[in-house]
Amino acid sequence: MRPLLFFVASVVLLVLPLAGQAQRLLRWNGTPSMAAANSHDSGLGGWLRLEPASGGFQAWVENPWPGPAQVRLVARDNVGFEAVPSLPATAVLAAGERRVVARLYRIQGDTAGLGLEVQAVPGDPRALPDGQLYRLPFAQAPVRIDQGFDGAFSHHDLANRYALDFALAEGTPVLAAREGIVLQVEDGFREGGPERVVPAGGANQVRILHRDGSMAVYAHLAPAGITVRPGQWVKVGEQIARSGHTGLSTAPHLHFAVQVNAGLRLAGIPFRMVGPLGELQLPHGAPPASPGAR
Repeated sequence: MRPLLFFVASVVLLVLPLAGQAQRLLRWNGTPSMAAANSHDSGLGGWLRLEPASGGFQAWVENPWPGPAQVRLVARDNVGFEAVPSLPATAVLAAGERRVVARLYRIQGDTAGLGLEVQAVPGDPRALPDGQLYRLPFAQAPVRIDQGFDGAFSHHDLANRYALDFALAEGTPVLAAREGIVLQVEDGFREGGPERVVPAGGANQVRILHRDGSMAVYAHLAPAGITVRPGQWVKVGEQIARSGHTGLSTAPHLHFAVQVNAGLRLAGIPFRMVGPLGELQLPHGAPPASPGAR
């Protein structure tokens, strides 16, 4: 009987705007047969597929997002396999693109083991933001910013350095600040509060990809309040959600940031925004009386 190979595969999606770190880790562990290794439905979220090839496997990486993604295939505790090209291997995949990123050749027999990880970050690192003016992402509500650029409370990481926290009552319609395609939606969170209440840190959010490759993030949205879906094109001013208080949040508010893929990591970039009375003078830091929304 031919010995079965042992595989450990995982997908790390680096998409969480509030921390810029890995949002979720999808794991698949098992001892698949050659046929099972060829199954596309492997519990890996559609990112990684192994296909038998002469002397080993081809590692296909597929981007299921409706926009570009940068991916990196990483070897984890591999024994008895050699990868060509050597790992880690990086690629930029268009929306829905599927590509062989590496070929894995078995150089040992019964003791061979293969562990792979796919890291993925939304956006194309070659994008060049055009500096377009953004519209206020809500209407019929006063403009109050509880935390601005470089806010010491929670806007001190690379992904959120240039984020704004707008104080909004829960249920306020959230509007697209710029037209684009809905790239990602996260709507599985029901609660919000300080870290001692919501230790996981996740929040309902929408990510919209713009024509210039930049991406706007709208976060802390209300449960069941998101009205758009991935792949949907939205116009500026179109309602995409309702504001809420989900995730790590000390008060109801809307977290808004513009980000780019800065080479397998998300980076916030400064932007300009216009309201009913003209261009806003965007603050830095948090006002003294701020309740500390994050």
